[in-house]
Amino acid sequence: MDVPRQRLLAVGEELGEAELAALKFLSLEHVPMKKLEAIQRAQDFFEALREKGMIEAGNLSFLKELLYRISRIDLLVAHLGSSREEMARELQIPGRAKVPAYRYLLFQLSEDITKDELSSFKFLLGKELPKCKLTPKTTMLDVFMEMEKKGILGEDNLSVLKRLCAEINISLLKRIEEYELNLFGEEEMLITGKQRGSTGGPEAHARWLASPMSPDSPGSWSESSQRLEAYKMTSRPRGVCLILNNHSFAKAREAVPEPKKLKDRNGTDVDAAALKTVFEKLHFKVEECKDLTAEKIRETISIQQRKDHKDEDCFVCCILSHGKKGVIYGVDGQEVPIQELTTAFTGQNCRSLNGKPKVFFVQACQGDACQKGVTIETDSGEQDSSVETDARFQFDCIPAEADFLLGMATLPDHVSFRSTARGTWYIQALCQHLRESCPRGEDILTILTAVNQEVSRKTCEPNAEKQMPQPSFTLRKKLIFPVD
Repeated sequence: MDVPRQRLLAVGEELGEAELAALKFLSLEHVPMKKLEAIQRAQDFFEALREKGMIEAGNLSFLKELLYRISRIDLLVAHLGSSREEMARELQIPGRAKVPAYRYLLFQLSEDITKDELSSFKFLLGKELPKCKLTPKTTMLDVFMEMEKKGILGEDNLSVLKRLCAEINISLLKRIEEYELNLFGEEEMLITGKQRGSTGGPEAHARWLASPMSPDSPGSWSESSQRLEAYKMTSRPRGVCLILNNHSFAKAREAVPEPKKLKDRNGTDVDAAALKTVFEKLHFKVEECKDLTAEKIRETISIQQRKDHKDEDCFVCCILSHGKKGVIYGVDGQEVPIQELTTAFTGQNCRSLNGKPKVFFVQACQGDACQKGVTIETDSGEQDSSVETDARFQFDCIPAEADFLLGMATLPDHVSFRSTARGTWYIQALCQHLRESCPRGEDILTILTAVNQEVSRKTCEPNAEKQMPQPSFTLRKKLIFPVD
C-alpha cells in the first residue's frame, strides 16, 4: 500500500459519522450531490475525491483543508504533516481555498444550531420541503441540502435562510450578515449592486478567511474575541492538575450536631477518575488527594503555591466536596473559603504562574436552595426541601487579578446534584465536553457554555429540580488545551 493510501486509511478510521457527513457537505462543489449521498464510508469518499482529481499522490491539500474546516487538527498533524497555523496562513492566499465561503458559512451555522432550533427550522420549512426529508434523524446539513435542491438556498439566494434565522435566533442572522460584509464591504455592494452571499472571487474569499469567521480562531463569539491570541500551551507537562477529592465525612459527623450532619459523597470517585483520564489526555500531571481536612486542604494548596511552575503553562485545581456559598468543607466539617484557595495563586503570591491561566473547577453546593423543591442527595451534605428563587447573584470567590477561571457547579445559594453511581451532573458533563471539544481546538469558554447548556437541561424527578453552573473568569486570551 502506498504512503498516501496509508494516510487516508488512518484518517478514515478516526472519522465519525457526523464528521464524514460534514466533509461530504463541504465537498459539494467538487463531487456531485447524488454520488455523495450514496457514500457511507470514509474510504469511498476519498476515492470519489480521487476520481475528481481533488486528491492526488503528491497533493493532499484539499483533504488538509477539509480537516482544518471541521477542526480535526489532531488528524491534520498526526497523518498529514500540517498544523493549524500552517493551514491558516495557506488558506489566506487568494485562490488556495477550495471550499467556497458560502459552503463553509452553512457548515458553521449547522455547528451553532441547537436541537430545538433545528426542530424550528423543520417546522417552518414544512410546506417547502417534503415531509419524508424532515424526519427526526434529519440534520441541519441535510436541511440545507434539501433547501438547495428546492432552489430556495444558494450562494446568491440567502433571503429565505435569513428570514428563518431572524425568526429562530437573531445571532444566526448576524453571522450571515457578518459573512456578507466580510466578502463585500457595504459601499462595494451598493456600488456594484451585488447581492450579499455570492462568492466574490479569490480576493474576497481570502479576505473572509482572515475575518472574524475564520476557522483559525475556533470557539469565539465576536470580532474582537476572534482576534485574541491564545495562551501558550506547549509545555510537557502542561502543568499540574490537582484533584481534591473528599468522600468520607465521618470526622465531620462526629463533631457536627445532628441537623447539620454531612453525608459521605458516594459517586465522587467516578468524578475523580473521569477528571484524571481527561487531564492526563490533555498532558497535565494529575495529583489526587483524598479525604482532606480543612487544614490539609490549606497545606496542599500551600505546597502548590510554593512550587516553581516556570516550566509549565497552566495550573488546574478540581475540588470535589460538600460546600455552601463561597465555601467548601474539609472532611472534618470545617470551612475553607474558595477565595482563600484561588488568591493563593495570584501573581504576588505565586510568581511562577504570573501571566499564566489558573483554572479552578468546584463541584460543591453553594447553598441549600433549589430551583423547585427537592428532597434528594445533594452536595450541600443535607436533606432540604426549601424553595428559594431569589438567590443573590454575587460572586467574590475569584481574584480581581487577570488570568483566572473559576467554574462552579451551581449558582450561589443553590444545590448541585450527584448520582451515587454515575458521579455529578457538572463534572461528568465537563469531562465529556473536554474529551469531545479539545481535539477540535475549541476554547474553554465555548466548552463551558456547552456544559451550561447540557446541565441546565437535566431534570431531577419527581419535582423537576434544576441546576445551573456558573463560570467566572478574568482571562485575557483564549484558553485552548491542544491534544497533539
